[in-house]
Amino acid sequence: MDFRLELEVKKSATLISYRDKIMLCGSCFTENIGSKLDYHKFKTLQNPNGILFNPVSIAKSVTSYIEDKKYNEDELFYFNDIWQSWEHHSRFSSVNKEQSLKMMNDSQRSAHQFLKEADWLMLTLGSAFIYELSDKTVVANCHKVPTDKFNKRLLSVEEVLSVLDNLIHRLFLFNPGIKIIFTISPVRHLRDGFVENNRSKATLIQAVHHLVDKFDKLFYFPAYELVIDDLRDYRFYAEDMVHPNYAATNYVWDKFVNAMMDDVTIELLQKVNEIQRARNHKAFNPASAQHQKFLQSYLQKTISLQQQYPPLDLSEEIAYFKAQNNQAD
Repeated sequence: MDFRLELEVKKSATLISYRDKIMLCGSCFTENIGSKLDYHKFKTLQNPNGILFNPVSIAKSVTSYIEDKKYNEDELFYFNDIWQSWEHHSRFSSVNKEQSLKMMNDSQRSAHQFLKEADWLMLTLGSAFIYELSDKTVVANCHKVPTDKFNKRLLSVEEVLSVLDNLIHRLFLFNPGIKIIFTISPVRHLRDGFVENNRSKATLIQAVHHLVDKFDKLFYFPAYELVIDDLRDYRFYAEDMVHPNYAATNYVWDKFVNAMMDDVTIELLQKVNEIQRARNHKAFNPASAQHQKFLQSYLQKTISLQQQYPPLDLSEEIAYFKAQNNQAD
């Protein structure tokens, strides 16, 4: 007897390879997938503004990369003894105004250049709820400012469509070769309420599917459905019952790999994974002859793989095995 229905994700007509550059923007689930891409040595850039949740803020951030926007001190505000930005995650906040601006603008320059050359942009939408200031400015992060300073409301499907449609046209003008993967975050925003969270996710899903059906270079990956409808169990959530846990994230990752990558890329990914596991291996006796042989073996494997697949950058791994081998000597 089957106790669950597995969601089979169809192979994409266009696939990711190690030659591709991938920018990822959006909710915290973006970084779950992004960290796995990084671990397997894909060329990525994650969340240049930090974690973002609503489509208005995500679109505004990506548009700022297109325009190569430079932030100035008038766009910061001072609260809780630190300088902060309504358009950035708190990792850009600082007690020093100049330091905060430098982090933002350094990130902007990198994002502009990366997006210009990117093959893929992965946008993970977390919530259709927005928080507006009195002047109707939508904030990306409330930074623990009291809630009475904001107007919270749920975007309509039409508003989400308008924001994302404008962004897509800007992107295709800026980088005609870019392809966009949309996902809806499976993280449950239960502070909004159970019913409200479902209304929010439904709004995002409806808008995204309308766009994917409209443009050839847009793709939808069902991360939300894999966790909510396929795994469908609280044991696949962390203790907060809101964020998918390690097992759930790995499940979504495996589905992503099989749906979005060809056989050659998957085989290469598995070889990289073996090298990374070897790099993270903790030897009981690092000075032993057996461990020296292990290091030398993986040094040669890594050099060989780098030579066979030039798009890969395994320079860090090669340097690590060399350094460890020298220490063992």
